[in-house]
Parts: sequence; C-alpha cells; structure tokens
Amino acid sequence: MRILVANVNTTESMTAAIAESARSAASPGTEIIGITPRFGADSCEGNFESYLAAIAVMDAITRYEGPYDAVIQAGYGEHGREGLQELLEVPVVDITEAAASTAMYLGHKYSVVTTLDRTVPLIEDRLKLAGLDARCASVRASGLGVLELESEPERAVEAIVSQAREAVERDHAEVICLGCGGMAELEEKVSAATGVPIVDGVRSAVTIAEGLVRMGLRTSKVRTYATPRPKVVTGWPIQS
Repeated sequence: MRILVANVNTTESMTAAIAESARSAASPGTEIIGITPRFGADSCEGNFESYLAAIAVMDAITRYEGPYDAVIQAGYGEHGREGLQELLEVPVVDITEAAASTAMYLGHKYSVVTTLDRTVPLIEDRLKLAGLDARCASVRASGLGVLELESEPERAVEAIVSQAREAVERDHAEVICLGCGGMAELEEKVSAATGVPIVDGVRSAVTIAEGLVRMGLRTSKVRTYATPRPKVVTGWPIQS
C-alpha cells in the first residue's frame, strides 16, 4: 500500500517531519511518500494562504508519477479536500477531520490546540462543515506561528501544554487534538502534562486511510465528488 501525505506549505523540513510521523503510525508494508507543493507559502496561517495551498496540493498530487492507494491532506483546517476528492478516486483523508473523528471515540468532548488565533475560525468552519463541531469543547490558540514549532520546540511545547490544560480544566475537554501538522510527535509530552489522550491528525489519518484501502472503499463519484466536467480552464496551473 502506498499513501501520499501532502504538506500544505512549501517548507521541506516540515514535509519530512510530517512524513516521519506518518510512518510511525503506518502498518508494515505501507509506504509513505511525503509531498511538498512546488508553489505556495512557507506556512499556512490564513484564508489566502489556505486557498493558495488548496490549488498547490491539487497540482502536486496530480503531478505525482506512479501508483498510490490514498492521499492525506496534512493541513489543519485547510481548504482543498473536496477538490482532491473530485480529481481522485482513491480515498482522501483530511487531518482535521481524522483527528476530530478519532477523538470522539475516546471521550465525550474534545478540544483543538492550534497555532495562531487567526487560524481558529478556519478550524471551527472545517469542523462545522464536516459535522464534527457538536462535540468540540473549544479551539484554542497557542500563539505560536507554524514555523516557530520547528525553530523554538521547547517554547512550542510549553505553549501547547498551557492551552491544553486550560481546555481540560476550563472547557471540560476529555481529549486534545493537536491542531497543526507541524505538531506531530508531541503527543507524549502533552499527554504527560494533561493526563488526557492526545490525538495527532497525521497519525490518525494514516490509520483511517489504511482501513479504507483495506476495505476496498473508494470516493463516491455519483454526485458531490463527481469528476470535474471537461471544459476550457484558462491559466489553470494544474496539469491536464
């Protein structure tokens, strides 16, 4: 089985970290391929960057040469999953939805701890669109930018732990979702500080994607995610 894990930004080191996290959750025999878009922002922290990333990820996936069985979009609260589902027949799993749906098996309410406050509405909208908001206790911001998760790891852990504790104590969350692909591998540290299960979206997405592939399930093409109709699209960067 081969799964493509697409970073939504152009930072290669983050792609490598995300792919490594995905491999740690993958079953023997599952190959993880990290994908970095050829254009876009070096981090995604707002609507403009998110919409740009949506196009960039579709471009990167359609340019990939070789077979694959599933795709993971590794951007928390990002746009674009629906477009990928129209373009592809293989399962497409978004880490936002993967983390939240996994958390719901582990506790009554979950909270998300993410990066900057401006990303909170994007995540709330994605959860609402997916029908996963009813059991979300809160979405909290650590105050750190995406790239700071790599450049200042100790400060990142401290900020994430602080907000995770607030979510448990004040918002009554029973599970915490790490709200950024760049937070991969922080589960143990945050869990030790809070005493609750910590869910990473990348690792959750891998296990979900593997399960869908093993069951022989593919994206439905009868209506919502039907293949785009042939038409002239001027200036579109995605190869035909």
